[in-house]
Amino acid sequence: MWPNVHEFIQVNAVVHQLSIELMPWPACAKMCVSDNAARRNHLEESMRNHFIKIAAACARAVVSLAHAAGAQAPAPGAQAAPAAPVSNVVANPTYISIPLEITVNRPAAEVWKRVGKYCDIGEWLRIPCTITSGKDGEFGAVRSVAGEILVGKTELSYTYTQPVRAGRPYNLYHGTLEARPVTATTSKLVYTLVFDNSMLPDDAARERDRAQRTAQFTQALENMKILAEGGTLPPAPPRGGGAQPGAPRDR
Repeated sequence: MWPNVHEFIQVNAVVHQLSIELMPWPACAKMCVSDNAARRNHLEESMRNHFIKIAAACARAVVSLAHAAGAQAPAPGAQAAPAAPVSNVVANPTYISIPLEITVNRPAAEVWKRVGKYCDIGEWLRIPCTITSGKDGEFGAVRSVAGEILVGKTELSYTYTQPVRAGRPYNLYHGTLEARPVTATTSKLVYTLVFDNSMLPDDAARERDRAQRTAQFTQALENMKILAEGGTLPPAPPRGGGAQPGAPRDR
């Protein structure tokens, strides 16, 4: 009787095993070496493919980062965005006034004619002054002294202010100069300053500022009195190559 299929497979397996066991040693060793080499080649190929995939992923990441950095970097020659400007608005102003006056032995009209022109400040405050816009003595005239604008006037007075400046809190600085009649032959020069001193750091600084302005404009009134009474000013004190000692920034 012929063997069935299962028996045939079992017989073939036994024959194959016996053929290996009975195979000469050199042939068996050669087959084993070939099998190991094939496995090693397969492992090396797998590792090489894995490394190539990792390298490609890294390259893509570097390219993406470079594109992102290029998009964020400013273009050559482009300037950085400017800082936010400082507001000119003062939240809690503290306005003060400094009224000063001096008696002059001349009628008010004569006094005003001598020292009341808008750029006469250059003579009695001893600083350069020119009219940079408008006409001397007219509304809107601007003088070179701190860019001051004439905003009010009467027959014997004028009032000026200083412009708003970028990046600097506005202190609403105003000054008024007036020749006030006292008698038919005498008068008073009255100089009044009004401004906000809240931006000064403390009370001591505010007192120093008031004292400084008082000293400066008291000297200005004394100079105006000399000029209005027909006198000549003494030589100006040395300035040391800079601003007059004690002279504040505002006039």
